[in-house]
Amino acid sequence: MEKIDYEKIGFKCGLEIHQQLEGKKLFCNCPTINSDKESDVKFERKLRAVAGETGEIDIAARHEMEKGKYFVYESDSADTCLVEFDEMPPYSISQNALDTTLKVALLLNAKIIDEIQIMRKIVVDGSNVAGFQRTALIARNGFVESSSGKVKIPTICLEEEAAQKIKEDNESITYRLDRLGIPLIEIATDAGIKSTEHAKEVAAHIGMVLRSVDNVKRGLGTIRQDVNISIEKGARTEIKGFQDLRSIPKVIDFEVSRQLNLIKSNKKISNEVRKAEPDFTTSFLRPLPGSARLYPETDVAPVKITDERIENLRQNLPKLLIHKTEEFEKKYKITKELAKELIDSKIFELLIKKFNKLEPLMIANTLINIPKEIKTRFNLDSSKLTSEDFQEVLGYLNSGKIAKEAVIDLLIKKIKNEKIDLGHFESVSETELEKEIRKIIEEKPGLNVSAYMGLIMAKYRGKADGKRVMDLLKKFVK
Repeated sequence: MEKIDYEKIGFKCGLEIHQQLEGKKLFCNCPTINSDKESDVKFERKLRAVAGETGEIDIAARHEMEKGKYFVYESDSADTCLVEFDEMPPYSISQNALDTTLKVALLLNAKIIDEIQIMRKIVVDGSNVAGFQRTALIARNGFVESSSGKVKIPTICLEEEAAQKIKEDNESITYRLDRLGIPLIEIATDAGIKSTEHAKEVAAHIGMVLRSVDNVKRGLGTIRQDVNISIEKGARTEIKGFQDLRSIPKVIDFEVSRQLNLIKSNKKISNEVRKAEPDFTTSFLRPLPGSARLYPETDVAPVKITDERIENLRQNLPKLLIHKTEEFEKKYKITKELAKELIDSKIFELLIKKFNKLEPLMIANTLINIPKEIKTRFNLDSSKLTSEDFQEVLGYLNSGKIAKEAVIDLLIKKIKNEKIDLGHFESVSETELEKEIRKIIEEKPGLNVSAYMGLIMAKYRGKADGKRVMDLLKKFVK
């Protein structure tokens, strides 16, 4: 693919970030666990599009309705109720989700709306049983600083997560409802993003802000990025389905190249919603929605946001992860990369307090780097290691029962659920080490320090500290 001059082609780009929240669902008391248990609820619906506040039927809604499909809904009754089934009115909006969104808005320098009106957004692809998604504008006119200048955030919304598509055939689509109604923050930037790498940078920064706030879900599938792009003589395109930030530049490159080729061929380009595919291409989903799909929600009362509430939240805003990472790096004398990975750890600082004879860097490496090494070198599932496993092994090290070289072997035994015999890992004494070093030097004279080091460590694998061995060797090998 030829390198694209994004400034020359009139490139414009904006992001929409969608982040799930913890706790209860947005308009009922069901938990946000998104169950994967076998469903015990099942029913069918057929939806039709209606006119929005402009009096017109939205083009995307009409497109979906013309497919003529019916929808099958399944769920686990433990985390769904009649609200998700559209058989009873919604509860009041979750105040916990609202406060979380307000905190995010303040961290993104946005102005809070003084009275929040819940709206209905027409959605007839079946992902919402009612045929609409409830959404509310929470804040406006925020911004983030970036390496290419300030990027504006015109809107921050709080809305319901959609149902999860399970399968589709020529006649129907089956959805799982457990995800439906989970609170979802939507953050939209303006079109001030200047390049593919700039888009990735801004998405990463907003993601960092979101992870800085409590009650934000973690893990795959809990955050999604949509990218809106356009070029001169092209069409506005919304690309959905990004899970990995690293794929954003490649997918944008493909979509821009696709439009440039269509322009060269004098072919018509339509405003579309397209899907980001695993191979970094895009595929057509539906026409781009317009403004004819919003109308007020009459079952949920507006919420007034007082100055006192905003000020209370402002006084209790969390530190951004980027600042906490810098603090970790300086306080514990660890690398920036380790600090980033440990910032969400629930046991790192606990272990530092508990095992005061161990350097924080040693504990950090045990939690982050050793599990990676176990996975790559030994092809073992290091995710099986628990907090208790780390505490047990580091406890042996802290009390001097093992050398640090034995840590990886003991963690491997934990993964394999093997019995640990500390007798096999008991640290060798300084006297014995010195005796063995003298013996090997006499038997194999003339080797360099590294060679002797390899011989000693091979014999005392897991029993001798490498630094101790090297210090002793330097006394005897000149």
